[in-house]
Amino acid sequence: MTATPDAKPRGTRLPRVARRRQLLSAAQEVFVENGYHAAAMDEIAERAGVSKPVLYQHFPGKLELYLALLDVHVDDMVTRLKDALAGTTDNKLRVQGAIGAFFDFVSSQGEAFRLVFESDLRNVAAVRQRMDRSLRESADAIAQVIQEDTGCSSDEAHLLGVGLVGMAEVSARYWLQSGGSIPKEAAAQLIARLSWRGISNFPRTS
Repeated sequence: MTATPDAKPRGTRLPRVARRRQLLSAAQEVFVENGYHAAAMDEIAERAGVSKPVLYQHFPGKLELYLALLDVHVDDMVTRLKDALAGTTDNKLRVQGAIGAFFDFVSSQGEAFRLVFESDLRNVAAVRQRMDRSLRESADAIAQVIQEDTGCSSDEAHLLGVGLVGMAEVSARYWLQSGGSIPKEAAAQLIARLSWRGISNFPRTS
């Protein structure tokens, strides 16, 4: 097979964790460029500069490789959101930080957000589970703050959390796909203002 322009030189021995990270990086490039179904393990191995047997030593198949990537990026998205919520006790700033986390996520790492939000494997249970985890854990983190501060019931707080996550995700994706004509910070602030006008109507119980 002819090496691609981005192929890495073979023969370098790496620690297992570093090799896994290298393989995931190569796989991400191929999955984002081609989609899951058109991506080939041969191309991923070539992009990483390893033999196919080395790739299979770390991931028994293409689906397992894809799921590992999803886990990495779902964890990244949820961590960004939780860090934004934990970084202040000012709820207006929390809203701004939470919305900003979604805009930062979709604009980083070579459109990796497509793996989490636009997967062409939505009907595969293991993939759907990870996509649902992204929504659930993000909404849970927001709902916890809402419930603690407003006295809303658990069901009400979770519904509000899902609504805020949905607004942030869809808005961030639209912003990116429309060419980002509005600067990222300004776009995030615009959606944060809309979100705050709604959620601030639920005053703190204290």
